[in-house]
Amino acid sequence: MFTLFCSLIRLLILPGNRGEIALENLALRQQLAVYKRHCPRPRLRKGDRLFWMWLSMTWKNWRGALIIVKPETVVSWHRRALRLFWSWLSRRRWSGRPGVSSEVRHLVGKMAAANPFWGAPRIHGELLKLGIEISERTVSRLMPKNRKPASQTWRAFLNNHVQDLVSVDFFTVPTVSFRVLFVYVILAHHRRRVVHFNVTEHPTAGWTGQQMVEGFPEETAPRYLLRDRDKIYGFDYRERIQSLRIEEVLSAPASPWQRAYVERLIGSVRRDCLDHVIVLGEGHLRKILKTYLEYYHHSRTHLALSKDTPEPRTVQPPGMGEIVELPQVGGLHHRYERRPLDHPEVEPATSCRNPGFPSGAGFLLRR
Repeated sequence: MFTLFCSLIRLLILPGNRGEIALENLALRQQLAVYKRHCPRPRLRKGDRLFWMWLSMTWKNWRGALIIVKPETVVSWHRRALRLFWSWLSRRRWSGRPGVSSEVRHLVGKMAAANPFWGAPRIHGELLKLGIEISERTVSRLMPKNRKPASQTWRAFLNNHVQDLVSVDFFTVPTVSFRVLFVYVILAHHRRRVVHFNVTEHPTAGWTGQQMVEGFPEETAPRYLLRDRDKIYGFDYRERIQSLRIEEVLSAPASPWQRAYVERLIGSVRRDCLDHVIVLGEGHLRKILKTYLEYYHHSRTHLALSKDTPEPRTVQPPGMGEIVELPQVGGLHHRYERRPLDHPEVEPATSCRNPGFPSGAGFLLRR
């Protein structure tokens, strides 16, 4: 109110245009007084602060014109702006080690997790071979801390030993005359290959051991043999196995899932072939199994082999010709290949006709 009273006296003394300016100033001050009663502490923007900072540096009497804020507030604004200005001048420049992209960080972590035996020098060497310029110290800093002691994974352990693992088992097949034939199979785990099979009506321990000798001649025996606890694997069988320097691994009683590979093979043989034919006798069953195993090894794709066959099958691109259907296993299954348009029709690689085989001989399936 005192400020309004002083402005009114100045208006009465000042003549002409200066009086109009003073009157306008009086009106503005009166409105500011009303506004301040309703909003004692209004919010100011950055532009308002900059204006008062500039005005305080150019006008000596700026303190007398303040109504919304105090003079100490404007001074604090100026000091804060000064600190920000010098912080900007002394900001950190791009110096020191260059930044590392997120892709490289992820790659270093992936390499360290997949290769627990590797340290920073090995990973740094691999990155250099990939054309990634980075220092060994940076690689060491990016590697996970508190790594577990170096240990290979179960997958790596099994992959290193799968070439020395085979499984054996029997399965039965009834004939048209109600006889029961026993089929003995030897399966190599590495490529799911049936190394040897044979058929008999009266299996013995000696006969079963002889099949192992025929299946692995000339120092080709594996290191481990996985089988069940059937009594057919008697003393004569174990003696033959020891002479081949094969270590037997027995599955738990009534646990076929521990021999999953050979059990799955037997299921495939039944579903794909034997459930659709009537076996006439021992020789007939050998011929059927021989034909099916040719299809099994060279044409049937396997999920565990990344949709490949036990004997690797080449991929035929579309440019090789039209698709031709080749019947196999007597027409129960088919193989599809690409042939040129001018290529003459040829007989399938695996004929439906069964060649004759000696009735007592086993079959060594190798290429």
